[in-house]
Amino acid sequence: MGEAAEELHLPVMLQEVLACLRPENGGQYVDATLGLGGHSEAVLQASAPFGRVIGFEWDNEAAMLAGKRLQSFADRITIIHASYADMADELSVLGVNFVDGILADLGVSSLQLDRAERGFSFSKDAPVDMRMNPEAPVDAATILARATEKELADIFYHYGEERQARRIAAHLCKVRTNSRIRTTRQLADLVAEAVPRRFHPEKIHVATRVFQALRIAVNRELDNLVRLLTDGPDFLRPGSVLCMITFHSLEDRIVKQAFRRDRRLQAGKPIHPTAEEISANPRARSATLRCAVRV
Repeated sequence: MGEAAEELHLPVMLQEVLACLRPENGGQYVDATLGLGGHSEAVLQASAPFGRVIGFEWDNEAAMLAGKRLQSFADRITIIHASYADMADELSVLGVNFVDGILADLGVSSLQLDRAERGFSFSKDAPVDMRMNPEAPVDAATILARATEKELADIFYHYGEERQARRIAAHLCKVRTNSRIRTTRQLADLVAEAVPRRFHPEKIHVATRVFQALRIAVNRELDNLVRLLTDGPDFLRPGSVLCMITFHSLEDRIVKQAFRRDRRLQAGKPIHPTAEEISANPRARSATLRCAVRV
């Protein structure tokens, strides 16, 4: 764990976020997904010398690395070890009633993806974990062991938009009667076995959507997102902005529909990364930035 946070993480669509958020000297901003601190660092620089950031991060290792990265701003940043779903409660504890902008980057961090032992990826074999908060009680292996065949199929279909969900769930349940599914490679191979070759996608691994679905289920990502979209606008001053970066259609659809329904917000058009950024940071290719102003 010798890498610096700057080396591990490239903040996605940084200039576009700053243009939407418009950080100002003396403003107070929430980074709902602090991660390794890239976006917060830029907001703190743009809001100098008195701007503040409250950062939420439920991954202890990420919070520690972000803290090191942001040492020079220690008097202007508060790091809270909690999910952004608890933002309303945590801000109330701090006595914060209003902020000048909220940012959430819903992507899995480089730290989580690149640490094989975290179990988010099948590129290296590791325990099937997928917890963004390593202290959470339920990991992906537990869901694979305990969920019914129907529950697994529903997870794969609703959270991964996987059309072969029933076939995959049936195969996994058959295999687990003899042995527990423990590793990422084992899971990826079993998904590949379950899906006939003619249904394997051309551009992504056949298990990609299953891994996405399990990660969402383990971390209750969609439930947490709905809470953030419900509670967040209450803390925005008129004219301040809620910025959301999503990485798949499921999240983006929830954000888009919430912005449309919420009379407190006026949404702008979606923004996508430039070709130059995608070339420099391929993980940005599926990102969508949506911003809405509190009216």
